[in-house]
Amino acid sequence: MHGVERFTAQKAFQNRSINTETPAHLVTLPDDDLLNALQRAAFGYFLTQCNSANGLVADRSVAGAPCSIAVVGFALCSYPIAVERRWMTRDDAARRILTTLLFFLNSAQSEAPDATGYMGFYYHFLDMQTGKRVWDCELSLIDTALLLGGILAASAYFTGNSPIEVQIRQVAETLYSRIDWQWAQHGGPTLPQGWKPESGFLHYGWEGYSEAILLYVLALASPTHAIPANSYSAWTSTYQWENLYGYDFLYAGPLFIHQLSHAWIDFRRIQDPFMREKGSDYFKNSCQATYIQRQYALRNPKDFRGYGENVWGFSAGDGPSPQRIRIDGVDRSFFGYTARGVPYGPDDGTICPPAALASLVFVPDMALAAVRCLCDRYPEVIKEYRLPSGFNPSFIRNGSRGWISEGYLGLDQGIVTLMIENYRSQLIWKLMRQCAYIRNGLRRAGFRGGWL
Repeated sequence: MHGVERFTAQKAFQNRSINTETPAHLVTLPDDDLLNALQRAAFGYFLTQCNSANGLVADRSVAGAPCSIAVVGFALCSYPIAVERRWMTRDDAARRILTTLLFFLNSAQSEAPDATGYMGFYYHFLDMQTGKRVWDCELSLIDTALLLGGILAASAYFTGNSPIEVQIRQVAETLYSRIDWQWAQHGGPTLPQGWKPESGFLHYGWEGYSEAILLYVLALASPTHAIPANSYSAWTSTYQWENLYGYDFLYAGPLFIHQLSHAWIDFRRIQDPFMREKGSDYFKNSCQATYIQRQYALRNPKDFRGYGENVWGFSAGDGPSPQRIRIDGVDRSFFGYTARGVPYGPDDGTICPPAALASLVFVPDMALAAVRCLCDRYPEVIKEYRLPSGFNPSFIRNGSRGWISEGYLGLDQGIVTLMIENYRSQLIWKLMRQCAYIRNGLRRAGFRGGWL
C-alpha cells in the first residue's frame, strides 16, 4: 500500500522474528508462551498497517483500505503494551503516539463533507493519506469514543517530563476538551449514533445493551461539554434482561458488545444502579454471555459443522459472502461482514476466532481451550500466529476444509492485544483506573464499589 510504512519481522519485533507459518508445536506451547506469540502477532498489525506520516491505521489489511478511527484507538493503547513487553522502545512509542495526536489536533474540523471531523468528533473512516472522510460515512460517536479511549490510555502511560511526553498529555487534554457531547445529544434524552453533513443526525440511537458504556462514561466526564447524568439512566432503561440456557444476563447477541468497553474499563465488582438491582456486574455479565455462546455451540440448533465445546465465538466479522448454496443436502444462507450473535442469530456457521480469544479475561480456561482446539483441528486457520476475522467449517468448496477470511481486521487484532494484556498484567485497566475522567464518568453514571 503506497505511503503505508511496512516493516520486516526483524524491524517490527526487536527480540526475535515471527515465522511465516504457524509451527506444528503451537498447540503444545505453555500458556504464557502461546499467549505471547498470539499477542505479539496481533500487535504487529499496527506496525505493518500504519501510515508513519500521520499515525493513521488501516481498517483491514487489504490494499486501498481506509483508516478506521477505532483501530487507531486500539493502536494508541497497544504501544504502551509493546513498551512493557520490550517489543518497542519508549521513545519510538511516544513519537508514534504524538504523531497521531498531532494529526487529529490539526486536521480539518468543519461541516464540509470532506473534513476529518466536526465538533470535536471524527468520521468513522478516513483516507489513509489525506485523513479526509471517505465513503460518505457518519461522524461516529462510538468510534470517536474508542479513539479517545486510546488517547487517554496513552496520556496515562506517558507521564514523564520529556518534551514529547509532556506534549502527549497536553494534546490529549485538548482533543478531549473540544468534543461537544451536548451538541451530539441534539436535545434528546440519550446520545445518537452519529451525524452526517448531508442529512444531520442519524435517526437511530443506542437502544439496548451495547458497547456504548465507554461512550457514555466519556460523555459524562467531559471537562467542557458533559451530558447530564440522567442521559445514562435513560439509556439503561432500554436494557433487555433475559434467562437463556439457565443463565440470567443482560442480553446482547454478539460477543464484541460484551468485550469492547471492558478492554478499557475494569468492571469487576463495580455496579451501576441497573446491575445493583440485578445483583450482578458487567464483568460477571460478560462471563455469562460467554457461557451462553458455548452452550449455543454445543446445542448447534442449525446443525453446522465444527461447532462444539471448544469451537465457538459469534461476533461481528467477515463471512463467506451473501449467497445461498446447498451443502450436505441442505440449502444454506451465508453472509458477508455482519454482527453474528446467539441465540437469535444471525448464524451462518461462521466462527470469529478473535472473539473467543478476547474472552480470556472472563473465562480463561474456555478461551485457551478454544484457541488450542483451533490449533489442533484447523492449524491452517492460524497463519503467522494471527487469528483471522472469520472461519466457516461448513462452507466446503472445491475440496477445502472450510472458508477462511482473507487478510485481518484491525479491530480484531486490537481487542486481542488489549484483552491478552489485561489478562496477563491488567496494564490497560490499571492505566484507566488512574484516569480521573474514567473515575468521574463512572461515578456520574452511578457506579459504586470495588476499586471506585
